[in-house]
Amino acid sequence: MSRRALITGSSGFIGSALVRRLRENGWLTAGIGRRPLAVDGYHSHDLGEPLPASFDGAYDTVVHAAARSSPWGSRREFERDNVAATQNVVDFCRRNGVPRLVYISSSSVYYRAEHQFEITEATPLADRAVSLYAETKLKGEEVVRRYEGSWTILRPRAVYGPGDVVLLPRIVRAARAGRLPLITPAEGPVVGDLIYIENLLDQIEAVVGDANVAGDFNLTDNRPVPIIDFLRGIFDRLAIPQPKRRLSVRTAMLGASVLETVHRLFLPAREPAITRFGVHVFAYSKTFDVQRMLTRLSQPRVSLEESVERTVEWMTNRDAEVDR
Repeated sequence: MSRRALITGSSGFIGSALVRRLRENGWLTAGIGRRPLAVDGYHSHDLGEPLPASFDGAYDTVVHAAARSSPWGSRREFERDNVAATQNVVDFCRRNGVPRLVYISSSSVYYRAEHQFEITEATPLADRAVSLYAETKLKGEEVVRRYEGSWTILRPRAVYGPGDVVLLPRIVRAARAGRLPLITPAEGPVVGDLIYIENLLDQIEAVVGDANVAGDFNLTDNRPVPIIDFLRGIFDRLAIPQPKRRLSVRTAMLGASVLETVHRLFLPAREPAITRFGVHVFAYSKTFDVQRMLTRLSQPRVSLEESVERTVEWMTNRDAEVDR
């Protein structure tokens, strides 16, 4: 029996990788993305608008991976891309047989301006979001919870690997340009969880392949790392000089606040060199207890060492292609 899935955000990092993975494993997949692409089974559409009837079909599963994941943007943009878009996907599901809905949310819905360790699915969500992204991803979760069909909410933490254009590439560009300060919390090194793209795909595939899996899941590689040491290792592998300038959390947060204010007033379309959310990532430890993932879904398959090796190789090859 054929299995049919619709993947939103399929022109992006996670969505495009998921389409490839599911097709390799026998799924009939269609994709939706904002960018025009000449790809079989792909539909170009802005999910801020209702999905047209021409997209209708019989799907077993809809994976909503589309989102505005940039650290910068207006409230209107985030509300449209992360909340209205999710509502439009839910409305599409309602008129197409109520298929299973898998929502790719974010671990940032838990974040507070403090160190947080061993976060579980039972940990209270943040009363005040640390960014518009986190706020609107949480609102997207609330939309999904009102869906009458079966739904699953996945909260990956810091996805990286070949194809990433949001997380590591931004940091690497800043380091190459000499614009990456070392933010140094008084309490000592910041520790955080990550998840490699192939390990994330394993978890998503486990969800879409089992109709009995429902509810919320935190997703990580189950191997917290000292964030600065992790990045230093990547910089060494890419022959990037190590950052030397140090900033306290207080100074970095003050500078980010000033920059954000200036950009919102005078340069709204341009992302500041540093944002408060960016400082937050380097200022506060975030680790997760993913026992629910380990028992209901799967164990992380690709080791940290292999994940870094593959990521550095991809970044090196990409840079070589740009230089040609």
